[in-house]
Amino acid sequence: MRSKAFTLIELLVVIAIIAILMAVLMPSLNLARDHAKRVHCVSNTKTLALGWYMYQDEFGGRLVPAHTLNSPIQWVGQEPATGTWDQKKDSIRRGLIFPYVGHSVEIFRCPADKRRPTASRPVAFRTFSIVGGANGEDWGDYNKATRYSEIKTPAMKYVLVEEADTRGYNMGSWQMYPRNRTWTDPVAMWHNKRTTLGFADGHAEMREWKDRYFIEWNLKAMYGEPFTFGLTPPSDAQTDIDYMAKGFACKSFK
Repeated sequence: MRSKAFTLIELLVVIAIIAILMAVLMPSLNLARDHAKRVHCVSNTKTLALGWYMYQDEFGGRLVPAHTLNSPIQWVGQEPATGTWDQKKDSIRRGLIFPYVGHSVEIFRCPADKRRPTASRPVAFRTFSIVGGANGEDWGDYNKATRYSEIKTPAMKYVLVEEADTRGYNMGSWQMYPRNRTWTDPVAMWHNKRTTLGFADGHAEMREWKDRYFIEWNLKAMYGEPFTFGLTPPSDAQTDIDYMAKGFACKSFK
């Protein structure tokens, strides 16, 4: 009578079939997982943008202060560069915008941000920053808006950016030189070279970056490679900076 047990050859065939199925299915599963994180991130950013909008609506059109190094507390408190994640989360809870976003700390961090703090490399818990022109830091080539009415065409002006500051926390507000077409702070591209932006009318969308020069500069900041703040793009790599300069929320350019 023939045994019902598998022979060695049969087992090897089964293993080979499983391996082939895994090779076929894994890319699809990874794409589905990445898509889910993108949807989650856009949803988080929309919540933050709506919270930002509701704050000004309740305070007579005054924009929430966005320079986290100033006192008193701004839209979020100043995040300690080398503090624990519990301390970093507490800085978010102290912020002025926290009651307007459902008292949720987790929406301030991109779900695809895989960075974790180490002894040699502190990282930010908060992924998102408000741009300097939306009542953040004063800067060289723009006048910042302090009231919502000063932001023209709000549906086209972003106020929230995923940032990849290398100093252990997202310092101040996110900055660039929009008039002079020069980058200052890096952006985070946790979604396959894409970044989520929150706009002044409360919507959010994802930007896919085009310029290799700009992409490589940001990847260095994201993954802890030697990095220098500030980047002037070459003449043949202007697509991304043109987009961000045009959409930069502020009162006016100097």
